[in-house]
Amino acid sequence: MCTAKVIPISSHALELFDFDFLDHVQLPLYASYVSAGFPSPADDYLEDKIDLSKYLVQNPTSTFMMRVKGSSMQDANINDGDILVIDRSLKAADGLPVVCFLDGEFTVKTFRKIEGRAFLYPANPAYQPIEVTEEMDMRVWGVVVWVLHKPVKL
Repeated sequence: MCTAKVIPISSHALELFDFDFLDHVQLPLYASYVSAGFPSPADDYLEDKIDLSKYLVQNPTSTFMMRVKGSSMQDANINDGDILVIDRSLKAADGLPVVCFLDGEFTVKTFRKIEGRAFLYPANPAYQPIEVTEEMDMRVWGVVVWVLHKPVKL
């Protein structure tokens, strides 16, 4: 079962999902790839089982999950209701999706460094990029390493 921990950060509570439920989950992994182009013959045997916690998490003590609310990253295929896997041990680098704590709110955006200035870029034309200035309280909370979502609304 997936449990959530609520951690207070300033005046906000952050819902973090626990990876404990993945400790014993191993799913079948087929030896063949599924074609996204022309169909290919399917192999009828399993290669192995995949341990999702080992597949999704490189640094267990610094990895957390957080649910997305909003549409500012929809063109980067990060949608409302998706679950982000965030590694807090990784350093933000140009072009990476990051979760930031910006002026008391969490946000997910693409980090960009342009001519020595830092920007947080949305992936939706309805939103404007945010230039990070010294007057802002902004901390990169972690780097998004996986986005979990359903392919369609079921």
